[in-house]
Amino acid sequence: MGEWHGAAGVCLNEDYEVLMVRAKGSNAWSTPSGGIEVGETPQACCIRELKEETGYSVRIKKDLFVKETEIKGIAVIIHYFLVENIGQSSGINDPDRLIGEAAWKSLADIENLEHAYPEDQKTIENLIKYQLLEED
Repeated sequence: MGEWHGAAGVCLNEDYEVLMVRAKGSNAWSTPSGGIEVGETPQACCIRELKEETGYSVRIKKDLFVKETEIKGIAVIIHYFLVENIGQSSGINDPDRLIGEAAWKSLADIENLEHAYPEDQKTIENLIKYQLLEED
């Protein structure tokens, strides 16, 4: 069985909205993510993918978890990070031309969106709720 390694960034803004992306030709949303290139760390991949898919420069705040799953006979290992944006978006610059839209989504949006990776929905919702509780 082959393996694929990637990284994803969960980016929350000051209004507790999450930065999400939608692939061209799809109604499903996900956190920005992509494959780790040769010689690249998971953290560097996360930062690069966020920039390419959303136009935002980000910095890693903390490691969240590593998701291991199997998709079409391939072992998939994705490192998730909590990130924060550091500036305005310069626009989508996805070299693979897969991303149709990037947008900030509220907790209510996330609860009602079609998710490309449904298993991530509860994780994202819980992260938002945890951040809200941390503020109180």
